[in-house]
Amino acid sequence: MEIFMIPIDIYISVVVPADNEAERLPSTLRRLHNYLAGGCLSYEILVLLDGPTDSTRDVLRSLSAEIHQVRIIDRAVNRGKGFTVREGMLEARGRIRLFTDADNSTDIAHFDRMKPSFDEGCDLVIASRNPKDVAGACQTVPQRWYKRSIGKLGNLLVQRVAVPGIWDTQCGFKAFRAEAAEPIFSRLTIDRWGFDIEVLALARALNYKIGIIPAHWINDDQSHVKLPDYLRVLRDTFKVRANLLMGKYGL
Repeated sequence: MEIFMIPIDIYISVVVPADNEAERLPSTLRRLHNYLAGGCLSYEILVLLDGPTDSTRDVLRSLSAEIHQVRIIDRAVNRGKGFTVREGMLEARGRIRLFTDADNSTDIAHFDRMKPSFDEGCDLVIASRNPKDVAGACQTVPQRWYKRSIGKLGNLLVQRVAVPGIWDTQCGFKAFRAEAAEPIFSRLTIDRWGFDIEVLALARALNYKIGIIPAHWINDDQSHVKLPDYLRVLRDTFKVRANLLMGKYGL
């Protein structure tokens, strides 16, 4: 698959993990490209293929002539979202590195609100769907009631065990200075959905300044997150706590 030349000095890298995303990727990549090309910032879009078994690769080939700033990293074996995002954030070359979901549930225009936080000295800025984190946060199109209920209960545990003070650890729209991304993502051990908790716990442990912006989040019923995944996230929460206590991150 063709890899396009990217400017050496890149302001922002946008990392998009993709499993079976043939249906959702075209509109998301066009939206990312239109937003980024409309500004005056140098950019790259990294699409990380996590062993897709549908026609995602074919879709990307057809888009490559339309969007030249896309870099594609193709892996035949599925390793999970955490592994894939980690791979992308360490491969990225931007001064700011943002990862976002392939369904564009949190629109790329939210980055407009992130930039002032970086200007004020934040090392990473995250989007939250919970108004307890920041005024104006909401789920414009919410998840199904049972997912919201499980999420609320799970977050109480996450707050107690690993990341106190942040009410939405799982929103898939987080941006990092390169100087923070490298030390955080090079230490990650969780390959699947619980990696967000590990990211924030490490950011706290490394004394990085975290900014939070409100998300206007739109649920996609085609989400790959299933009910058993919520239980795995809770298991991973305890793993993060244990790793911190045992000094496994080499802090």
